[in-house]
Amino acid sequence: MDYEPVIGLEIHVELSTRSKMFCGCRVEFGGEPNTRTCPVCLAHPGALPVMNRQAIRYLGRIALALDCRIPERSIFHRKNYFYPDLPKGYQISQYDQPFAVEGGLSVNVDGETATVGIERVHMEEDTAKNIHAGVSGRIAGSLYSLIDFNRSGTPLVEIVTKPHIHSPQAARSFLNRLKNTLQFLDVSDCNMEEGSLRCDANVSVRTVGDQELGVKTELKNMNSFRYIEKGLSQEIERQINMLENGERIVQQTVHFDVVTGEISPLRSKEEAHDYRYFPEPDLVPLVAAADFIAEIRGEMPELPADRARRYVSEHGLPEYDARVLTSDRELSDYYEESVSLYGDAKTVSNWIMGELLAYLNNAGVTAGECRVTPTALVELLGMVKSGDISANIGKEVFTGMCETGESATAIVQRKGLTQISDTDELESLIKQVIEENPSQVEQYRAGKEKVIGFFVGQVMKRTGGRANPQVVNRLLKERLAE
Repeated sequence: MDYEPVIGLEIHVELSTRSKMFCGCRVEFGGEPNTRTCPVCLAHPGALPVMNRQAIRYLGRIALALDCRIPERSIFHRKNYFYPDLPKGYQISQYDQPFAVEGGLSVNVDGETATVGIERVHMEEDTAKNIHAGVSGRIAGSLYSLIDFNRSGTPLVEIVTKPHIHSPQAARSFLNRLKNTLQFLDVSDCNMEEGSLRCDANVSVRTVGDQELGVKTELKNMNSFRYIEKGLSQEIERQINMLENGERIVQQTVHFDVVTGEISPLRSKEEAHDYRYFPEPDLVPLVAAADFIAEIRGEMPELPADRARRYVSEHGLPEYDARVLTSDRELSDYYEESVSLYGDAKTVSNWIMGELLAYLNNAGVTAGECRVTPTALVELLGMVKSGDISANIGKEVFTGMCETGESATAIVQRKGLTQISDTDELESLIKQVIEENPSQVEQYRAGKEKVIGFFVGQVMKRTGGRANPQVVNRLLKERLAE
């Protein structure tokens, strides 16, 4: 049989607010454990939560960016379950009246654009962090566990997609697009290594053409998009093999081991009724009035799709260039600043998509971490444009700038890379090259004009690539025409 995967994602995003969701403790990654706590986030008796207005504004940005409908009224619930990292014994979340519903986000997969439906976007608070002492870092096989409550109560937005994703590759593409959108919104740093962005994936398989959903399993807390893609592929293969062997798939939470590549069950999957939701009595309903939503809409930054369209219409870039340049917030900002300083949008695009991206990928750094700032890049482009150095020498200089942090001028002067445009010096070299290659001279004069490339190459070789190719071409044609 032919099978079709059906995937839905649950994405948790920690917001970059200064304080926690329901108290004044500051939000900051790391630091001395259990130093950013108070009676509210530690659930001391009699402590009452107070809503973080900035977190709600960020929540509104996310909902609008995902084209969601925002009901006027939403409420908070208590989601009851016992974990050591949950000091209250429940989590303040939202249930049947979430902040936003019925949205969507378009994503490009293999050259085709599809819209993944967004079922809901709601606000909740993060849990504390369990630290398991052991080789694996998991509770199984650990010697003991510790709890750091610094993270407890951090504003956390949950984004739940509809089961509209049908391949691990599409899931990864969607997550990349979502992450990029969130970064453009300035609501989260989306650092997966620090837990600012976490993802659970619900996956099932069904025969092609079947409209009924299969029994789903859930992959929990995957910490990179690459591993999410691999984990989904492995789980889909496992489910298909089970069905082919006549086995029954059980609804459960599973773990993907990134080292061994194996899937193992963790626990049976909870249903909504298991959490015994009931309205949070200590918080009033959240009313998203029309003027509040209009205010949020007015402060919305330019989103990746809008910026890409502007690059095409205003800068004259091809759609492919615009899509690549807006695929990452730091890269897009780097391009914006470079164009504002240099002016030639296509030249800047070519250097960023060529030299800069190649370096970033090889070095494993972001555009914001690169030693070559937009100002330094523009200095280099100016030297190429003026003819001080050739484009090929410019690429060599750019590599040196990335490695050392030196300016283009300093590297060119130190290595003596200034382009040779002096006609007297070049004519002497050209005369030697012509005298040493009589057969190529005869070919050129017989009508094979492409042979001019051979002569140019010889001159460039003798000057270490420093000869001005335009001047060399002109002088060669004049000499060969004699």
